[in-house]
Amino acid sequence: MKIRHVKSGNFSLIENIEDTLRPPSEGFFWIDADVEDLTVLQPLFGMHDLAVEDCLTEEEQRPKIEIYESHYFIVVNSIRFDDEEFFLRALNIFLGKHFIITVTKQKINELRTLKPILWEQEVTRPDQFLYHLVDLVIDNYALVGDRIELRIEVLEEDILMHTKKSHLNEIIGLRSEILWLKKVLGPQRELIATLIKKELKLIDDQLQKYFSDVYENALKTAESFDTYRDLMGNLREAYQSSLSSRANEIMRVFTAITTIFMPLTFITGIYGMNFDTIPGIHFKYGAYVVLGIMITLGISMYIIFRKKEWL
Repeated sequence: MKIRHVKSGNFSLIENIEDTLRPPSEGFFWIDADVEDLTVLQPLFGMHDLAVEDCLTEEEQRPKIEIYESHYFIVVNSIRFDDEEFFLRALNIFLGKHFIITVTKQKINELRTLKPILWEQEVTRPDQFLYHLVDLVIDNYALVGDRIELRIEVLEEDILMHTKKSHLNEIIGLRSEILWLKKVLGPQRELIATLIKKELKLIDDQLQKYFSDVYENALKTAESFDTYRDLMGNLREAYQSSLSSRANEIMRVFTAITTIFMPLTFITGIYGMNFDTIPGIHFKYGAYVVLGIMITLGISMYIIFRKKEWL
């Protein structure tokens, strides 16, 4: 657990947790805690049992805001993209008048990247901290959308260049991920809408307007996921079309080869009959002549098919 006094974006470490119970003359306290620290924090800050239970649960939490007498309990889901896989990580926030407590089970990238923003914006209130944190979380969804778009472009090019059976699994898997991301982003938008519309005494009225910009970003990201879903449908059609085209190409080659061998089979069929009066049957070089005719005929047909681009 790290305790920081934040004043105009500057940080100073606090050693004694008891010092955070009284409002500072300037700024606010930021307590970055693990779930194990809740046993100490709960009695000090009057955290509700249900809120603490939500922090401890292993189940995936839906983004929400719960209003208590002295603080708000807010849950947002941070997203992480590692090795072509997406991970959701719950970020539990206790917002008070002079403090903000972030409780996590794993490391959250947004908390690390938030520090220079707090310094640059000279943040002095916990509700401002909340705004910048939620803004970063939504921005990361947009970055994930960019990664998905890149994967779609690479997959599309790969399908057009050389279609493989494994591409269908990639299309189905990527489409499922896009639908999952859209489903995950929906509750985040609902949470931000609540922060905009609801009267919340711990969030400044002017700051609520800034949350509208975050909501618009979330809406744009959700719309981009809809676009990516449609693109996956187009990719599947392109995959099926490429397979059909490839099958037609193979059948065309087989048909051309069969056509070349048809007259050759006809000639060998005639001279394979058990008759003694077939023309040229007793000619000394008859076999070579027939063989030459067959070779010439086969090569000629091959050249004609190549010129017509049938082969």
